[in-house]
Amino acid sequence: MGTVIKVEDISKSYVLTHQHKEQYVALRDVITHRAKNIFSKKKQNHTSGKEVFWALKDVSFEVNQGDRIGIIGRNGAGKSTLLKILSRITEPTKGKISIKGRVASLLEVGTGFHPELTGRENIFLNGSILGMSRVEIKSKFDEIVAFAEVEKFLDTPVKRYSSGMYVRLAFAVAAHLEPEILIVDEVLAVGDAQFQSKCLGKMEDVSKNQGRTVLFVSHNMQAVQKLCQTGLLLQAGKVIEHGNIDNVVNKYLTSTDISKAVYEISLPAEHELIQGFAYRLQIEDEHANLLSEIPVGGKWQVRIFFRLNKKTEKFVIGLGIVTSLDLPLRTSWSESKDMEKGEYQVVFKNNDVLFTTGVYKLVVGLSGNLKAFHYVEEAARIMISDAGVIAYNTRVVNTKSGLILNPMEIIISEK
Repeated sequence: MGTVIKVEDISKSYVLTHQHKEQYVALRDVITHRAKNIFSKKKQNHTSGKEVFWALKDVSFEVNQGDRIGIIGRNGAGKSTLLKILSRITEPTKGKISIKGRVASLLEVGTGFHPELTGRENIFLNGSILGMSRVEIKSKFDEIVAFAEVEKFLDTPVKRYSSGMYVRLAFAVAAHLEPEILIVDEVLAVGDAQFQSKCLGKMEDVSKNQGRTVLFVSHNMQAVQKLCQTGLLLQAGKVIEHGNIDNVVNKYLTSTDISKAVYEISLPAEHELIQGFAYRLQIEDEHANLLSEIPVGGKWQVRIFFRLNKKTEKFVIGLGIVTSLDLPLRTSWSESKDMEKGEYQVVFKNNDVLFTTGVYKLVVGLSGNLKAFHYVEEAARIMISDAGVIAYNTRVVNTKSGLILNPMEIIISEK
């Protein structure tokens, strides 16, 4: 399979204009100043400054036919700018790009559709833009309508569609009108979970079975890893990592500031008036030494400092462990007990379950009388590193073998 997309040192810059207004202390000063401007015919109330912003800087990569590549990065990393260049919506400031084949793009709700035309008319319009004949479009028409589930609204102007209906039809058109290259941005997040799953399945099908190329941008790492084989990580307009999707996602997740052992927990509004709150979390080894990374196979614990502003009946504090893909793994609770007002700390010891390498989120919750009064979805992050007593066994550390590593009881005996 040959190269269908070749990007060579692409850069894209924008000129930002900053307006600086003079500051006046009273209305009479404004009136006087503007009156002078009328007679002097000079505009003196604005000065401007210009700044060059590079949305992309020296980006290079190649995509082969049939590849499914996930493009990831934080907001502002340059993902959408790159897709717009690949879709020929905007031109690069510098660099060269070569594309073989028809490109269908789904970048945002409304892209490529005329709001005054009906769903039926927009299907034919999009097909024509892709260079397809009317006969070709008609042969795919029923399949598009069935996939989008908009048959009742087919002759309604799309400006009356909900965002979900819009995206369903737009994706169905983009995926079924046989483009060689399909480009899909975060727009699928508008759809419900069932439709997202349906779209991922369709993208996988057109790539695996029809040999088409898919470029997929999403903040849903689980969806990216499920669909894509390779990944491209952008940061501040530059390529940071390019290669196997699992390695690229891991680089993205570990590029956040997780290399610390002490976290100040965000306090709720008017925290002094509520029942109580947690304010600090520490990650420690089994001997209470602070550590920022936990070796795989090692024992560790979490220490949480909290305050109760008043006596609390049936107090419970809980700690949840969630994967970087937001999959809940474990939750532990303290025993329910009556607690007096005061300062406390609690230690959650993780001695019995071993987690595979990766980044995990910690969730903290405090409750009394079965009512939560402080809940923090991401109080801290922990990293299980690939240095440890069982890390040498690649079969064990590989995440495809599972997230939980503690062994089951296994008995081998003679028959």
